[in-house]
Amino acid sequence: MRPDGSPSAALLRRVGYGLQAARAHPEASLLCSGGVGRAGPSEASVMVEVLRREGVADARLVPDEKSLDTLQSVAVAARLARRLGSPFVVACSDGYHLPRIRLMLWLLGVRSVAGPQGGPRGELRHRIGMALREIPAIPYDAVLVAAQRRRLLS
Repeated sequence: MRPDGSPSAALLRRVGYGLQAARAHPEASLLCSGGVGRAGPSEASVMVEVLRREGVADARLVPDEKSLDTLQSVAVAARLARRLGSPFVVACSDGYHLPRIRLMLWLLGVRSVAGPQGGPRGELRHRIGMALREIPAIPYDAVLVAAQRRRLLS
């Protein structure tokens, strides 16, 4: 979210991936995850509103306004997938972020496929920085998930 409370371009881009996946899987529930950050409404509430405007039925939308990071969002997704008996999760995010998301889902026993994806637009320096951020995050989150698997799934 931007300081003025409006959605960032990155958030809108990721919601767009979710919308594409929703259209490709019309029977699926959609987890809209993201709590209130430094400003404005929660990311989840913005996602829900955008998807509603695009015609996605309320019954398919599952808001998660408590998760504040990727690990928390993945844990909620894994619990939801298990509760619904979903055969797999379609992970929707920027391409640089999907390997970490999918690894954590796998460690939690949830099969996933990569959904529609892209990456940050704009300055090359920013795009490289976002990709480099994942290098330490992948093993860090993998260790956390492995160590806390039982708690994350409960």
